[in-house]
Amino acid sequence: MPKKNQKVQKSNELDAPEFFTAIDLIEKEKGIPRSYMMEKITLALVSAYKKDHADAGENIVVDADPEKGTVKMYIKKEVVETVDDPATEIALADAQAKLPQAGLGDTIRIEVKTRDFGRIAAQTARQVIIQGMREAERGMIYNEFTSKEHEIITGLVTRIDPRTGGCSLRITSGSEWTEAYLAPGEQVKGETYVEGMRLKVYVVEVRNNPRGPQVLISRTHPGLVKRLFELEVPEIYDGTVEVKSIAREAGSRTKIAVWSAEPNVDPIGACVGPKGQRVNNIVEELKGEKVDIIKWSEDPTEYVHAALAPADVTSVITAADGKSCRVVVPDDQLSLAIGKEGQNARLAAKLTGYKIDIKPESAPNDPEPEIEPDEDALIEEEE
Repeated sequence: MPKKNQKVQKSNELDAPEFFTAIDLIEKEKGIPRSYMMEKITLALVSAYKKDHADAGENIVVDADPEKGTVKMYIKKEVVETVDDPATEIALADAQAKLPQAGLGDTIRIEVKTRDFGRIAAQTARQVIIQGMREAERGMIYNEFTSKEHEIITGLVTRIDPRTGGCSLRITSGSEWTEAYLAPGEQVKGETYVEGMRLKVYVVEVRNNPRGPQVLISRTHPGLVKRLFELEVPEIYDGTVEVKSIAREAGSRTKIAVWSAEPNVDPIGACVGPKGQRVNNIVEELKGEKVDIIKWSEDPTEYVHAALAPADVTSVITAADGKSCRVVVPDDQLSLAIGKEGQNARLAAKLTGYKIDIKPESAPNDPEPEIEPDEDALIEEEE
């Protein structure tokens, strides 16, 4: 009488039909090609066999037949009279015992015993399927998010580090998703994030690390403003209006220079939108950050003049080096031109790339420190 609750021992043999079914399921659910998985598994089976058989050379063959649902391993050996290397050679008599028509100089395939191969294959296949899935998924995530570099993506805040204030976001692109970290240095000062909120972030770079793809994101990058304008302003998206330069101090103020080759298109008006709706939508997304839209010009005098808005400018004199200029403003406009803590002048210098020396009309030649451009905050057209 059989014992009750007797456990059935799980075989270590490779269940080939189950093996192929698993690969087909992975291809269907994960999008990982069967050919990719089979290549990885074949290489791993050969490597695993060599570990258990130190004398094995490069003459191992794995034959996987999805049609028949079989996986077999063979050792290729040359038929010789005298065997010098048992790993690659077989005596004529032994060869004819396995294959009667074998002759000297022939290469025959000898199947590895099912018991030995089945144990190795079953263990290896399971390991490689898991590892192969991880590698393939990482590759697909990397490829998907690499295509999103310098773009805006929406993430879901999943965790906030109470110690540093850093945010973990779940970001999605197509059918792929991954976790990204919004470091405190990439957050806008004054913004508050809570778990569960949706947040637009700028993809600065995607790195392929051993542990998986790392997506670097930012809320402070000038590129975020550029992409927001592309989303809101059709003329920028279709190329009618170009964004020439952006200078930003995140959370406080941004200056953006725009231009259009079409004489009938007002680039500033296009960015502002009807009743200011377009720029207001951007300001709202930036949590109240001020945005100055100016018209770009090839003429540095006009460009610097516009960049110092809202201040009035009396004159702009460019230096011979082509990298600096002296600006004279009415006395009552001096503080406005310089801005609070020098912000207006600093952003104008970042935007134009010029060192700007601002003087009042009452003392146009007094020595003053120049405001230099900050290349890190200057963004040119990037794709």
